[in-house]
Amino acid sequence: MTDQELNDKMQEAEQAERTGKYSKAEILSNEILSKRPDTPIQAKAIRLLGIIAWRRDDYTLALEYFNEALRLAELMHDKEVSAKCLNNIGNVYKELSDYFSALDYYHKALAIFEKLGNKDGIAANFTNIGGVYLYLCDYPRGIEYLHRALAIYEDLDLKTGTAITLGTIGSLYSSLSDYSRALEYYHKALAIAEELDIKSSIVANVGNIGVVYLELSDYFSALEYFNKALKINEELGSKDGIAINLTNIGIVYENLCDYPCALEYHNKALAINEELGRESNIAITLSNIGNVYKDIGNYPCALEYLYKALAIHEQLGTKDGIASNLGTIGSVYADKKYTSCDLIKAEKYLLQAIVLFEETGAKQRRCVCHFSLGELYTQQKKWKKYAVHFKKYHELYVEVQSEEATKQAQLMEHRRKIEESERDRQVKLARFQEQEKILHNILPSKIADRMIEGEKTIVDSYDSVSVLFADIVGFTKLSQRVTPEQLVAGLDGIFNTFDLLADKYGCEKIKTIGDCYMVVAGLPERCDDHAERLGAMAIEMLKAIEEFPALVEDVLVKMRIGIHSGSVVAGIIGKNKYAYDLWGDAVNTASRMESHGEAGKIHVSEEYKNIVSELSFTFTKRGEMEIKGKGMMKTYFLEKK
Repeated sequence: MTDQELNDKMQEAEQAERTGKYSKAEILSNEILSKRPDTPIQAKAIRLLGIIAWRRDDYTLALEYFNEALRLAELMHDKEVSAKCLNNIGNVYKELSDYFSALDYYHKALAIFEKLGNKDGIAANFTNIGGVYLYLCDYPRGIEYLHRALAIYEDLDLKTGTAITLGTIGSLYSSLSDYSRALEYYHKALAIAEELDIKSSIVANVGNIGVVYLELSDYFSALEYFNKALKINEELGSKDGIAINLTNIGIVYENLCDYPCALEYHNKALAINEELGRESNIAITLSNIGNVYKDIGNYPCALEYLYKALAIHEQLGTKDGIASNLGTIGSVYADKKYTSCDLIKAEKYLLQAIVLFEETGAKQRRCVCHFSLGELYTQQKKWKKYAVHFKKYHELYVEVQSEEATKQAQLMEHRRKIEESERDRQVKLARFQEQEKILHNILPSKIADRMIEGEKTIVDSYDSVSVLFADIVGFTKLSQRVTPEQLVAGLDGIFNTFDLLADKYGCEKIKTIGDCYMVVAGLPERCDDHAERLGAMAIEMLKAIEEFPALVEDVLVKMRIGIHSGSVVAGIIGKNKYAYDLWGDAVNTASRMESHGEAGKIHVSEEYKNIVSELSFTFTKRGEMEIKGKGMMKTYFLEKK
């Protein structure tokens, strides 16, 4: 199999993974490895197998694949694949609630992307790091990294990355219960997704908006958005997305105390997750069903589902899930309404949950467990133990409230700095845009763009262009008979008319000197028909002058026009006051054609006549004449055919 065939098959495998066809992607990846196991593409194929294992919640296998792909990428000095593997390992640890290991790998990936200058990779890791800080409830650092990612994506005009980061910022504000800001960012992300017609991003943001309304107890708005998301996922055929929205709808019905509907939706979600083999989602759905049974007082069923969920979380090693289920099971056994209430088991499970919540840094949920234990010891009249856990509960409660207040204050300060920075950025952008506008006004557009992009020296050679000079006949005497205001207004009117004609025929005005107007065709954009363009413009210039109102009564404005074709050098001169100018014999000759011409006529060189199409114009011989600095030359008058 050739290298090109391997690359094509790799792209096909990656596309299969992106569209959820994991089995096909797995077959193609293994085929690549069996055909040419010694090629650089080997690391990419193994990494893709790791992504598939991660998608299937097989985190142990995923880590094996990612670490092997990383080893091979480092062996082959493939920095980009190495960074991607580190990023993937970080994703696995995040799923396993090992947030500090996740941060470690994300930072390693970030360091490589920074060395490579890969801004897209840098921004993606900023987003990942910000997302982890969200899980760790370190909101100020989370918002800092997310806004750094957002700035890069906006600078690169990468709208997909911008939408993802805006959505993550929305989730951060949702975690802070700042729901108005959460909705603001979700709607911004949704607008971009809709503009790009990225269905997966549309459905994610619609679902997130539903979650905000759920948190606000606006259950009917939540149902509206969850049903919208469900419909889009059904259109896409995304079973994973369908299951997520069925779960969310089930939670809404649980909050509405419509337990039969809640169980119906949770069971539908469970069936799809089992079909997909999504172990983590199966565990979450089982927990949800267990919570519904707990709400309706069916404690045996509640425990049945909660134990099933706990077993899966223990198998996956997801500490958050294990701790949550242990805490819920403990609260079931502690409930006096449960006929098989078992305070010993309740104590055991709640203590285990506290240890795990301590490891994951979930202070708020640990606080709830200490409160439940305090209540339990009250029932047992174990006052010393009650005092210990009540004290712990109180300390944690104060600590959590204090941290929340500090985080809110830090976040507000950070938000103020971001808004201040954004105002400064807008001011700088406005200045830059004004500078751009000025440059585009005084320089050809293409040349201005090159300067803006950082070119220091701009000098270009052109083999064939056409140059035109136009001059008002008897300007000195005319200027003595009008006021300065009339003179300036008259010249402004004439030259503005010529500027419009230059735009019309795709010519480039170079400059005006007093009453002289200089224009060229064939640069900075090269073209073969420059002579025809300039000839047509010259004819319209004479017509415009004929129709121009007299500056002085009974004295009409007349012009001499001269044209020549040849090679020139063009470039920028000046450091503070830029000017775009031309140099070369063709410029001097065109100027001589104008100065040796006649009023109301277009005087052209033989070189110009020889390259212009005679289908467009006619020429009247002027004969040979002495041209200052050039000697004897054959020249012509150009006329419209």
